[in-house]
Amino acid sequence: MILRFDTSFEFIYHWCGTFTAPNDDWIHITRSRDDYELMVVTDGTLYIADHAQEYTVEKGGYLLMPPTPFQHGTRSGSCRFYWLHFGYHNEQQDHEMLPCMPDYTPGYLSIPVTGTLSSPERMMILMKQLQDSDRRYKESSLNRYLCSAILSELSAQSFHSPSKEKQLKEQLYSDVLDYVSWHVQENLRIPEIAAHFGYNEKYFTTFFKKYAGISLKQHLLQSKMEFAKSSLSETTWPISQIAYSLGFSDAHNFSKAFRRITGLSPSEYRASYNKHNIFQK
Repeated sequence: MILRFDTSFEFIYHWCGTFTAPNDDWIHITRSRDDYELMVVTDGTLYIADHAQEYTVEKGGYLLMPPTPFQHGTRSGSCRFYWLHFGYHNEQQDHEMLPCMPDYTPGYLSIPVTGTLSSPERMMILMKQLQDSDRRYKESSLNRYLCSAILSELSAQSFHSPSKEKQLKEQLYSDVLDYVSWHVQENLRIPEIAAHFGYNEKYFTTFFKKYAGISLKQHLLQSKMEFAKSSLSETTWPISQIAYSLGFSDAHNFSKAFRRITGLSPSEYRASYNKHNIFQK
């Protein structure tokens, strides 16, 4: 089912947060609700129902539950999710309910009751921003606009959802970027990275270059040099220590690689950065 909202009426922010189940035996409480609740699952599986239907929401999925006299858990299980409670049209809550996704219509937001997010990270950024805004400012207008932005993003992802194959490839690419970022200080080798993700090295490197526009080897080097630039500008570590921390066998090889990427030696880069700071002060 599809919820359709007329955007000439305002969404009304109530409250939001993040919930983490304390253990595998947790089950959602039973209650009635007179507002809407959006739940975006970031880990585990949420088992929940309203007065009309049961839902199973897995990691990367969401549920937009309309007001209901009977919200309750259906099974126990561990999960983590962002949640957002909001009202609509001066709390009249008079949305339309459609059987299928309509054509895009300016002035309306159409959102499936449940689904899989094509870009969960975009949704999480907005949810975090709303939480921070609510804690920091408690400004009703700003919270209302951010609430509307979250629902608009959800509607946009529903209209522009990529194929399952494309989603899997985009997720793999994102996971590779994260893996490199987390392990940048290690002596990363491409065959080992490919094996970690369960792929043949040739397919894996071809896949990465198609998405990134550069080879995985070049990306690894660039990531290490970004870490090196940060270390040179923000610490007093000796260059040899930075080299070893990034998996280089000696400072000479590190310096050659650094100059190839930046056009400067590590010492020149550090001196240039320090000089820049002096002028800024």
